[in-house]
Amino acid sequence: MSKPLVAILTGAGVSTDSGIPDYRGPQGLWRKDPEAEKLVTYEYYMRDPEIRRRSWQMRRGNRALRAEPNTAHRAVVELERAGVPVRVITQNVDGLHQLAGLPARKVLELHGTAREFVCTKCHARGPMADALARVEAGEDDPPCLRCGGILKSATVMFGQSLDPVVLGEAVAISKACTVFLAVGTSLQVQPAAGLARVAAEHGARLVIVNAEPTPYDDIADEVVREPIGTALPRVLRELSE
Repeated sequence: MSKPLVAILTGAGVSTDSGIPDYRGPQGLWRKDPEAEKLVTYEYYMRDPEIRRRSWQMRRGNRALRAEPNTAHRAVVELERAGVPVRVITQNVDGLHQLAGLPARKVLELHGTAREFVCTKCHARGPMADALARVEAGEDDPPCLRCGGILKSATVMFGQSLDPVVLGEAVAISKACTVFLAVGTSLQVQPAAGLARVAAEHGARLVIVNAEPTPYDDIADEVVREPIGTALPRVLRELSE
């Protein structure tokens, strides 16, 4: 008999213990400073060189690129190493699931990754560290070395659509899984939030681990309100047993 597939949707709450702030929460940066939101809005970014210069300075100070995985990330890796089929669907762009040791092929990054840059013209990609080194050396808006196009973080900005291939894979996993955990996500942002309902409607056991109530609590089989750093390792241990 094949082992049940566990799908884990992770949001900002999984990475706050690693020192990465929640940008969209009640105290989040985008709520406090509307001007900051322009730095990650595609239309403003492409149109305004000054916005791009400020964005590159913001990336230089990006704590996500210096953060280390925490207990929650490591608990997911332990579950995978115990032989349980696991797929992570993450709204985070910090790459900490992979840094913790989860194989990249088992992680779907819905909103892209802050650890790479991409050219908006020829779609060349590379390590964000390489682009930031150019900024450190004095290029305030480094162009693509291949075609001269505008570079940006390989994240999905406001005003951009999610990658349809990645989203399609996430939907397929949500339909196929036996257990679906939504961890550290408010389940407010679509289409990611809707994956919880897709999973539940296809017979998965739905477990929500989040500090605040979510719109999907009423259809969940279990809702856990404890801190993620202690709750997730316990929930995943129970699953592996």
